[in-house]
Amino acid sequence: MAYIEGHARDQALLLPASVEDYVGADNPVRFIDAFVDDLDLGGAGFLRAQPKATGRPGYDPADMLKLYLYGYLNRVRSSRRLAAEAIRNLELIWLLRGVRPDFRTIADFRRENRAAFKAVFREFVVLCRKLDLFGRELLAVDGTRLKAVNSRARNFSRERLATYLASADARLERYLAELDQIDRGEDGAGTGRTDALGTKIARLREQRQASVALLGQIEESAEGQISLTDPDARAMVAHGKVTIGYNAQVAVDAKHSLIVEQHVTNACNDMGLLAPTARAAMEVLDVERIDAVADMGYHKGEDIEACEAAGITPYIPRPHRGVNVSNGLFPKERFRYDPAADAYHCPGGQVLDTRYSSVTRGHVTIQYSNPAACAGCQMKALCTKGRWRRVNRWGKEEIIERMAERLAKRPDLLVVRRSTVEHPFGTIKQSMNQGAFLMRGLEKVRAEFSLTALAYNIRRAITLIGVPGMIRAVQA
Repeated sequence: MAYIEGHARDQALLLPASVEDYVGADNPVRFIDAFVDDLDLGGAGFLRAQPKATGRPGYDPADMLKLYLYGYLNRVRSSRRLAAEAIRNLELIWLLRGVRPDFRTIADFRRENRAAFKAVFREFVVLCRKLDLFGRELLAVDGTRLKAVNSRARNFSRERLATYLASADARLERYLAELDQIDRGEDGAGTGRTDALGTKIARLREQRQASVALLGQIEESAEGQISLTDPDARAMVAHGKVTIGYNAQVAVDAKHSLIVEQHVTNACNDMGLLAPTARAAMEVLDVERIDAVADMGYHKGEDIEACEAAGITPYIPRPHRGVNVSNGLFPKERFRYDPAADAYHCPGGQVLDTRYSSVTRGHVTIQYSNPAACAGCQMKALCTKGRWRRVNRWGKEEIIERMAERLAKRPDLLVVRRSTVEHPFGTIKQSMNQGAFLMRGLEKVRAEFSLTALAYNIRRAITLIGVPGMIRAVQA
């Protein structure tokens, strides 16, 4: 039995096949084409949105944006690979109508239009809102660490440099002592050893001088660390491992796991990021009130207060952290607060009513204790390793207590948060293969992540509605 055979490559066709025949009605490139053509690129901030009256014609920003959206949807982000795909990929040949920009032009477009990509992302969010793809009731906010173009060897902290300088000083002292011994002729070593040691000493002094300069830069910046390849990247801990990268924040609507708001920062943790992220999402969703759930990494009193003031009802579990918890002692939750008496009742039945107030960074903290009761308490070994136990209370702790009561009534929200926010992160990192940035600098990686989040949302919306439905929505 014969195999199915194609036609000869050098055979001339009487009726040449049209590129249109290779792009089906449900192909995502048709939506990309319709979506970009409907955008106001000049209003979004793209350069050269209007062609010049004179001079050599340039590439249409619409074509360049279509190229990038196609690439990010199909795991192709490199400008060189995009240039190659524009030549050989039939879908791109159809989408760009045969235009073949070189890789430098492609790279320059992404670099020059950094802020405009965020505007396009928001335009698509508005489209999804019109299609009623958002529940607009519950947001899941989370962050993930994405690797930067900077190795761990090219990141230096104050502690690492101090350790290196101490080691360098010890080696210098050893080399100089050995050199002095050779000069006295005690071991009979020749000039070869002297020359080798001289080279080592010169190189070590040069490295030490560079390290001292880096340490000076760290002290001036107050960042505590410095990255040489990408100065904006930071060392961050993710799942017990140190990553040199950025912190990508997203607010995801719980209805269909679509990203409402996204932002990239180089903050090493998530504290203080809930309120600004949720507020931006509320603005895009055009709502005055919304619920927001996040993990314990966002637990910060001032941020929770800011959420409530903005109409955001936060749900964040209280973190079990601190010296007492790590030492196996009673956590603060075991101490019951009595608002009428303004005192705490400890697990041993005693009252902690001695109060001491302090102000740190403009925030009042009240310390409660009862030294006399602790002195004779049989449970002291389970409570403190000091002379007596102290319980600190933030001046507006009732805000945190209200949130704890709300969360106790809706514990399922923590499960909803995990399933909602892990969907985009898992898809972006695994299916879309975008777990690391290609560009350097905070503003540039923000542009990258705007494209990534937009590609994820397009992919998700097409899954929900289909390409024809999305095209009809754009053209309506």
